[in-house]
Amino acid sequence: MNIEIDYNDLKELGRTGEKIPAIGLGTWGIGGSFSPDYSRDDYWVKIIRKAIELGMWLIDTAEMYARGHAEELVGRAIKTFDREEVFIITKVWPDNYSYEKLIKAAKASLERLDTKYIDLYLLHWPTSNMPLRELMRAMEYLVDQGIIRYIGVSNFDVNLVEEARSYLSREDIVANEVKYSLRDRGIERDLLPYAQKERITVIAYTPLEKGALARDRNLAKIGEKYGKTAAQVALNWLISKHYVVAIPKAGIEEHLRENAEAMGWRLRPEDIMWIEKFYPI
Repeated sequence: MNIEIDYNDLKELGRTGEKIPAIGLGTWGIGGSFSPDYSRDDYWVKIIRKAIELGMWLIDTAEMYARGHAEELVGRAIKTFDREEVFIITKVWPDNYSYEKLIKAAKASLERLDTKYIDLYLLHWPTSNMPLRELMRAMEYLVDQGIIRYIGVSNFDVNLVEEARSYLSREDIVANEVKYSLRDRGIERDLLPYAQKERITVIAYTPLEKGALARDRNLAKIGEKYGKTAAQVALNWLISKHYVVAIPKAGIEEHLRENAEAMGWRLRPEDIMWIEKFYPI
């Protein structure tokens, strides 16, 4: 069996020519979860800045995270960097799924991020009655106005991605953020092959299964060959896939460094095959 491995730690975003890190930082739980928690703001700002310094300058957030406070913390954190040195993803919640509401939500996210533009703006979750044509029109308006640079979706299946793309006249869907890990390989049945064929970047969230894969003995055994941890093996397996990047959340500097050091090397094909047999689709 011949396994093609992506050795690049800077990966093209869709067909844009834009390069983003293979591993970034997810911010769910930073600054609160379903409501704001201001008690550790300075700490979280330092964490985000450290991630950027370590090469994980792909930062994923959402208006829903801590009711916008995560976006505020990202905005604070990036002030010490040139804007072009970071790539910011944020997402609009289904409560704002109309033409006017989506535009208003994007502007509110932009204000919380305190920046000139959003790099990539995603529909956070699909709903059964979302006006997708209308939402794609709003997305193109935001691109035209310079509020966002690129359009994406999250948690969309192939049919919904195709439908969303059909409503775009000038732009395209460049990314789909979905749950993907060694323990959850379902997207490999159809969504990942479609994304790779169409050159749509897959952004993998929960790539370590909330720490479960970091404690996996089989992955730790593979990691011994490379002087790497189980978590680093799990992340490296993901980014070995073409058009896949990962956005693990890390709450301490040790884990940030561990995630960053999952880049710069690749698992050998025989180890990838062994891992995939142990964790079948």
